[in-house]
Amino acid sequence: MYCLNLLEMTLHLAEHDPTYEDLAVKFATHFAAIATAMHEAGLWDEADGFYYDHLRCIDEARVPLRVRSMVGLIPLFAVTTLGRDTRERLPAFTAHFDGFLARSTRHADVIGHCHVRAEGEGQLLSVVSPQRLTRILATLFDEDEFLSLHGVRSLSRHHRSAPFTVELAGHEATVGYEPGESTTGLFGGNSNWRGPVWFPVNYLLIESLRRFHRLFGDDLAVEVPSGSGHALDLGGAADELSHRLIGLFRSDADGRRPAASAQDLQHDPRWRDRLLFFEYFHGDTGAGLGAAHQTGWTGLVADLIVQAANGAPSATERNAASQPPDAAAQVRR
Repeated sequence: MYCLNLLEMTLHLAEHDPTYEDLAVKFATHFAAIATAMHEAGLWDEADGFYYDHLRCIDEARVPLRVRSMVGLIPLFAVTTLGRDTRERLPAFTAHFDGFLARSTRHADVIGHCHVRAEGEGQLLSVVSPQRLTRILATLFDEDEFLSLHGVRSLSRHHRSAPFTVELAGHEATVGYEPGESTTGLFGGNSNWRGPVWFPVNYLLIESLRRFHRLFGDDLAVEVPSGSGHALDLGGAADELSHRLIGLFRSDADGRRPAASAQDLQHDPRWRDRLLFFEYFHGDTGAGLGAAHQTGWTGLVADLIVQAANGAPSATERNAASQPPDAAAQVRR
């Protein structure tokens, strides 16, 4: 993701100073090397359709940690697109990067995905291939796994009934679904990544879905929730996640907000609209937990509200805005 963020910046700068084309090649090839290393390390589990951490033991044996957690969704963050316009504007970058892929099929097989839609052709630079993308999203949007009414959980609810356990050197360690406050003293006891909804990673998921949509438009749809028969393109799926996160702070018919459900001040007119920016949120109820002043990342809800207030674009409008799929054009906008 870091390499691709810098790639987008250098592609934009290269339009004003061609010396940045060399830097763009550097970041593109570094990304290709990282993505290929992840691919060849076997972090993808074909049977489960998910990415898992591996633990390398002293004897060099690898133990896959089959925990369906945010760890397996984070590869979605490393994505951008190269459109025809960018390639034509920056011929030196295009020639060098195409030459790199032509000389190294092992990298091209991992990141050399192209998609043609209407009059536009785009190249996908992503750790996650299109085939793997649909499988991961089926798990992400499953309400029995990651999707809650309040965003994407940091750990699948599947682990409530099926905790993951690994035994190493005579010690047994278990990870189970904990949607609220941590049940252990880990990280001081007031932080928990085993089930709650966290804003920073949810925000990055939304941004990533919009980037994938930039390439695929309405050629790729997913069920939200999975199994519902309600299909959305990836832009619509991003809008739905945004809606659920905003809903943490939205009052219901009784004037209650999910994020403030653990407080006793909901009906006090002096306090009910004085909102706290909690560190994370209960994976099932949306109740605010942890530190109550995380305006750094939970304050991202303000950007989601502004986007929604400006009007969520229709699928047609989103498709038109992304023709041709072009990262540099998105940066300029």
